[in-house]
This record gives sequence, C-alpha cells and structure tokens, in this order.
Amino acid sequence: MLAQLNTFALVGIDAVPVQVEVDTTPAQIPKTVLVGLPELVVRESIHRIERALVNLGYRLPTGRTVVNLAPADLRKDAGAFDLPIAVGILVATGQITADKLDGFASVGELALDGSVRPIAGALSMSMEARSKGTTRIIVPAANAREAAVVREVEVFGVSSLAEAVGIIVGAGGVEPVSPPTDEVEGRLNRYDIDFADVKGQEFAKRALTVAAAGGHNVIMLGSPGSGKTMLARRLPTILPPLTPEESLGTTRIYSAVGKLPAGESLLSTRPFRSPHHTISVLSMIKGGFGSWPQAQGIPGDSGVFLHSLVASRTG
Repeated sequence: MLAQLNTFALVGIDAVPVQVEVDTTPAQIPKTVLVGLPELVVRESIHRIERALVNLGYRLPTGRTVVNLAPADLRKDAGAFDLPIAVGILVATGQITADKLDGFASVGELALDGSVRPIAGALSMSMEARSKGTTRIIVPAANAREAAVVREVEVFGVSSLAEAVGIIVGAGGVEPVSPPTDEVEGRLNRYDIDFADVKGQEFAKRALTVAAAGGHNVIMLGSPGSGKTMLARRLPTILPPLTPEESLGTTRIYSAVGKLPAGESLLSTRPFRSPHHTISVLSMIKGGFGSWPQAQGIPGDSGVFLHSLVASRTG
C-alpha cells in the first residue's frame, strides 16, 4: 500500500517542501529501503523509527518497504523526517487510513521510546506550510510556540508519536497552539539594560549615538576593562525600534541554527553577539553565525556584532 505525506527540509534558513512516500509489498524477508538522497543522519532514522513503533505497540512491516523522499535531487540531512516516515509506515501497513492525512504536514525527530524531540527551523517550516496552502502542521511540543507565530496555520505540538497519531485520526486530546504574537508585541524592544546606565564616556557615547542615527560602523580601541563591551551591549537600546518584520527575520536565523531560547516564540529585542576574543577576522566577517543576516537577505540593522577590539552594527 502506498502512503504520501507532506514535510519540509531546511536549506539555510528557508524550508523546502518534501513529500514522503512509503510503499510496502509482501516479501519473504522484511527489508526497509530509504531513497531520495538521504544523508547518514536520515539513513539512520529507520532504526530509530522501528524501535519507536515497537515500543509504542505498533506493528512493523512484514515485507519490503521503500521510503522515498522527494524531490530526489535535494539532500536530506536532518532528523525532522522521523515523524512523517513513521506515520507513513503506519498508513502503508493499514494501521491509519490514508484519508486522515489530508491537509496535514509533520516534522519531528523520534527517540527510541517514541517521544518527539525538538528540531531546527520550525518557524520557517510553518511559514512554508502557509505559502503552500497546508492548513495544519504537527511539530515537536518544544517548537510549537515559534511555529504558531504563523496565524494561518493550525500548529499542533506533540511530545510523542502516539499523540501525533491521535491528532491525525481525530482522537482529540491535543488542541492547536494559540498564536503568541500579541504577547511578544507587548514586550517588543524592552531591554534589561539601557544606554542611559553608562556614566561618563562622553566621547564614546557621542560616537555611538551618531553611528546609531546614521547607520554607521564603529571601531572601538582600548585596553581591557575600558568599557568597550559595556558600551557595545547597550548600543541596541538606542537603535531604531525592532519591527515585527525584523523580529521575524532574526528569529528565523536563530531557529535555523538551534539558538532560539527555550520557550521563546519571537525575539523581542535586537540581538547582540559577542564572539570569543580569539576568533579570526575571517570567521567574524565572512563565515559563521555573524554573517548570516547579510547572506540571507535579512533586513539590516538587526543587531550588534562585537569583536574584542571591533564593535560594529550588522547591516
């Protein structure tokens, strides 16, 4: 029996639609084959999925099973395919009816006991689901709040494969997560520190004020302890207010690299990055997390990036 499910792969900070196809046929020796350009982390998912199904009391396929991840020319390199593959196996073996999958997409990594672990990029996946007309998406419970920012999509947070199956078959018990955007907008641009806290340093404060007003970069030179980091940490508090669009773009970056704080749905303040003082110049300006906003076209002025001797505004 053939089962088809919708899911997403993360490419940079963007989500790309992926269709999971699972087909089972009778065979003397049970065997599962995974195709569609899967990387090692995805190929290993078969073992996690089989143990999760058995430990939750579901029946494994008794014949030959082929799992295809389409499009075949897109590399698949994340554990987020575990949940849709597991659901596909349940449909292909007749344990769930195929018509229950209409309008659903799912993402999530499975543990051996069937619990669902968090993934990276849930916000981008929810945004892509909206653009493709998918009305419901199942995500790990830890990612539900960030995915629910997209109001047009019903987001279900699950902590186990059994809960995901219950949602698909309509057994109830898990309600869609409410969009948290009103709560976030209420604390937008509220910082724990303030530029007004700085006493003295009049020349440096004047330079930072001019830089913030005109969108300029700043180089601060001085011996350790002279106040460079203290001033740079407070620079975001005098930058133009963070708009909801900038907050969404910045949150996508943090979500994609797994740096979004636990329980956060949207970043409400401009980010500040403080790399270690041994970082190379090439790493700071060309590679790694600091260059992502420019490389991905995120709106400028999104935050502050600091070297031990160089403090500059991204953008």
